[in-house]
Amino acid sequence: MTLRLNLTLFFSALVLFLPGIPASAQAPGVLRGRIVDPMRAPISGAEVTAVGAAPAVTATTISDQNGDFAFQLEPGTYLVRISSAGFADLSRRMTVSAGSAAPLEFVLQIAGFTQAVEVTGQAGRDVASINTSTKTTTRLRDVPQSVTVVTSALIHDQLMSSVAETVNYVPGITSHQGENNRDQVVIRGNSSSADFYVNGVRDDVQYYRDLYNVERVEALKGPNGMMFGRGGGGGVINRVTKQAGFTRTGETVLQAGSFGNRRFSTDLNQPLTATVAFRVNGVFEDSDSFRNGVGLQRYGVAPNLTFMPSLQTALSFDYEHFHDTRVADRGITSYRGRPADLPVSTFFGDVADSHVRADVDVAAASIEHHAGGFTIRNRTVAGNYDRGYQNYVPGAATDDRTRVALTAYNNATARLNVFNQTDVTRIVTSGRISHTLLAGGEVGRQRSRNFRNTGFFDNAATTIFVPFANPVTDERLTYRQSATDANNRVRTHLGALYAQDQAQLSRFVQIIGGVRFDRFDLEYHNNRNGDTLRRVDHLVSPRTGIVVKPFETASIYGSYSLSYLPSSGDQFSSLTAITQQMKPERFTNYEVGAKWDATPELSLTTAVYRLDRTNTRATDPADPTRIVQTGSQRTNGYELGINGTLTHAWKIAGGYARQNALVTSATTAARAGAQVGQVPHHTFSLWNNYQLLAKLGAGLGVVRRSDMFASVDDTVTLPGYTRADAALFMSLTDRTRLQLNVENVFNQRYFVNADSNTNISPGSPRAVRVALSADF
Repeated sequence: MTLRLNLTLFFSALVLFLPGIPASAQAPGVLRGRIVDPMRAPISGAEVTAVGAAPAVTATTISDQNGDFAFQLEPGTYLVRISSAGFADLSRRMTVSAGSAAPLEFVLQIAGFTQAVEVTGQAGRDVASINTSTKTTTRLRDVPQSVTVVTSALIHDQLMSSVAETVNYVPGITSHQGENNRDQVVIRGNSSSADFYVNGVRDDVQYYRDLYNVERVEALKGPNGMMFGRGGGGGVINRVTKQAGFTRTGETVLQAGSFGNRRFSTDLNQPLTATVAFRVNGVFEDSDSFRNGVGLQRYGVAPNLTFMPSLQTALSFDYEHFHDTRVADRGITSYRGRPADLPVSTFFGDVADSHVRADVDVAAASIEHHAGGFTIRNRTVAGNYDRGYQNYVPGAATDDRTRVALTAYNNATARLNVFNQTDVTRIVTSGRISHTLLAGGEVGRQRSRNFRNTGFFDNAATTIFVPFANPVTDERLTYRQSATDANNRVRTHLGALYAQDQAQLSRFVQIIGGVRFDRFDLEYHNNRNGDTLRRVDHLVSPRTGIVVKPFETASIYGSYSLSYLPSSGDQFSSLTAITQQMKPERFTNYEVGAKWDATPELSLTTAVYRLDRTNTRATDPADPTRIVQTGSQRTNGYELGINGTLTHAWKIAGGYARQNALVTSATTAARAGAQVGQVPHHTFSLWNNYQLLAKLGAGLGVVRRSDMFASVDDTVTLPGYTRADAALFMSLTDRTRLQLNVENVFNQRYFVNADSNTNISPGSPRAVRVALSADF
């Protein structure tokens, strides 16, 4: 209660204090110009602000459909700042004289700090530019890769708070149970708990992330080792965080609903001076669940400071403290190839002895500097992660369905991450060919400690049987290490260099080519026996692509990309004398696709791909005691996506994916021909937001998934399902809104995902949430 009271007082003080900081007064002004992107295409809807010291005025306007703007200012010196979603803010100090002046041209570059993509949902598809995939200014339709963006509008529409909720609307990605103690996704047939990024920098620790400080979530599909280095075999998930800007804004959201849902969040942005802006986001949640005894408590605070000491230089400083605790819940077991016919609320084990905890502290600093035609960007991130969990694990049921096996263990990980990225870009021309050149490097260091204990019931047995119909226990547990439990420390050093050229050969053809060189040095020390093992991998990751533009708003592309996963795995938590000798697994992606901006506010995309995973470990058929790297997997797939505005009142977001993921050569885990677990053949999602009246809107969504296997042995099937969601939005005043969301409108019984054949997560019954939001 004391913690909850302190947090409530803290956020309330922020709400009361920050709006009281005086903002600059409005006054008329004079300036004319045109705002364009690096390809000289006009940018509409950009905000232009002129701040004068003598006279002390602030004037703001918006660029029109041609990128033009105009307003009048008294003679004097002004700081002119231009901002547009998806682009870096541009600031220029100018002297305005009396009389008329010739129009000026202002060229905006892509957002450097936030790695931004903007495809707005509730307000339509406003801007479509991305640098996460290429680290250079590239329109989303000209990126030779399948990219889906979950916008802040869609996040607000559905009151999303987790990564798992966002991927419901991303074709080709499904959420994995992740033992119900972490985020984990399956991207194009490849499961990972490490392929997460924040503003383009690795965030690979296993924990549940929240969206309270997130502007948007980007899903970049297909391996892209040239940009991200090791891992990312199926793709990556990148969260773009909210950054301080020079317009005062504020929002608070109070939320409550079914199964004890209670949540509060706030977002406060305040310019402090003409060159300094501050923003802070906070969240507190204390919610229960439809699962018996299961609940969570989490809180976080994320301040950000933007500082622009000169027209050529901008700095950003970020920090986040995040804490998450919840009941560890491994779901229900299966029976004869299907999820067990038990109430979806059934808990296995002892709720009081099951828990998950994560404490995250991350600090970051970014700088962007323009000089002599070069743009230099540097970002440094340091993160300390401390997480652990203790859980009961359901096992197989007996044939007569009277009893079910139960085991238990706990696990803890502490990790320190430090990464630094530097990019240098420049646009040059050679005859009629324009080149966007990139050179950069990344260094990183990670330190991890891993420790696991096995649960012994009555200090003797590691497995007990509990009643199938009521699988709980209060039997005394003792936790101690078994012969194979982990007790180790791991350190990694990363060094990488990369270069890339994006060439515009003509108005119809663009090509991209690049390569990255990584040195990944891992040292593993086993505290139990004193052994120290080391492996160094030198990885070369090329990437090529071509974009053909039959007309300006459409593109047809083809691409080839590659990435590697070292033999220590995506969490590099173990290295043995066998895996020390293994080459990294290799992921190769071939993709063709098309993107069309049917209107300025509506985009359509499609892609066909083949992703091969090779160098997978397999048992030598001539000698079962030997491991060879002949295993392989292939995913063939097709995707469709839609995002934007159909009419002035109707907004839409969604897509369809067809996937077939097969083991093409036997591995240590599966036979040749096996279907990869948790990769459904068909997924479909569609969210509609319709403005019924001036102050009343409605939302309707459908999520469809076909049958899929729980694991790669193909013995347990998770049935397909169709879930309908709905929402109502009402503006009470110009600054307050009331929102009602209903998940699973028809109260369907379904199963979302699994971690194994006997750890299956049921979907929520019908749930209602109400949110009241206020702007100030």
